[in-house]
Amino acid sequence: MTTPTEKLAAEGVSIWLDDLSRERITSGNLAALIVDRNVTGVTTNPTIFAGALAKGSAYDGAIRDLKSQGADTETAIFTITTTDVRDAADVFRPVYDATGGVDGRVSIEVSPELAHDTAATIAQAKELWKTVDRPNALIKIPATKAGLPAITEVIGSGISVNVTLIFSLERYAEVVDAYLTGIEQAQAAGHDISAIHSVASFFVSRVDTEVDKRLTAIGTDAATALKSRAGVANARLAFELFEKEFATDRAKGLIAAGATVQRPLWASTGVKDPALPDTLYVTELVARGTVNTMPEKTLEATYDHADVTGDRITGNYADAHGVFDGLASVGVDFADVTQVLEDEGVDKFIASWHELQATVTTALENADV
Repeated sequence: MTTPTEKLAAEGVSIWLDDLSRERITSGNLAALIVDRNVTGVTTNPTIFAGALAKGSAYDGAIRDLKSQGADTETAIFTITTTDVRDAADVFRPVYDATGGVDGRVSIEVSPELAHDTAATIAQAKELWKTVDRPNALIKIPATKAGLPAITEVIGSGISVNVTLIFSLERYAEVVDAYLTGIEQAQAAGHDISAIHSVASFFVSRVDTEVDKRLTAIGTDAATALKSRAGVANARLAFELFEKEFATDRAKGLIAAGATVQRPLWASTGVKDPALPDTLYVTELVARGTVNTMPEKTLEATYDHADVTGDRITGNYADAHGVFDGLASVGVDFADVTQVLEDEGVDKFIASWHELQATVTTALENADV
């Protein structure tokens, strides 16, 4: 019997787990997910690491060692997170090798406190890449205005990047340009551009959360009819833009020279509204050459009962444009929606970063050496 995750993989969607912990690595769970759930990569963020470090005893030994070495909180966080990502990258190395570097990827994010500091983002991205020291790592950089030149510089240095926190088509177009400019710079510097990979992470469920709140406030029948449709429509239009941007002479020339395509990645795919199908942001966003990074709950729901019916993106561009025409007609300012979401996204990750700092500080204080 073919499982839904097998069907999804057969449709050309890469399934990445949006979670990582020391326990997943040491227990064999991560390796098992490759076999049993068709998982081909992992994404992390400050929220995930904060949760992992707050639970159980898997990090006790590492914390004791770090305390005995006199490590401060920032050093401890850097050491623990880069160690987890390095070890996870080793688990996924066979997938990386089997897919020619396309999958088997493990992402680690620069500190969200640097989201509006280009130079500091570049410096930390390079430090993370050097420390993890695995070709299948991806360094996550947010698609803020300050992040765009950092993306170009880091890719131009031969480093693979996961561009995160993308909400608007306008910003996505800038992300693609930042990527292509980085590849051009890497090529000029003599780097092997075929070894540089990138994904562009479009957030999905958060769009519905914010738009639906505004539609509820508007309260008309026309507004109500548009609820829970913006997230999928926005992602579909992003894929339409992806196809257009990578069909330009500029992009085709770089691809002919060995560059890889920056793949669209669907992030924030856990359904927030319990009234919606729990696999909505999986089954409605199927297209070859995409990545869907799922929290474990969404992954298990997908494996258990997702109805994968083939490509649900490329034939639905007109419908997606219709959704956005409708949002404009009822008075939803989508440019404001995406700016609010970007600002909130940075703020939420900073809050998680502070939670992570507090957790590690307490653990260091309480460790018996």
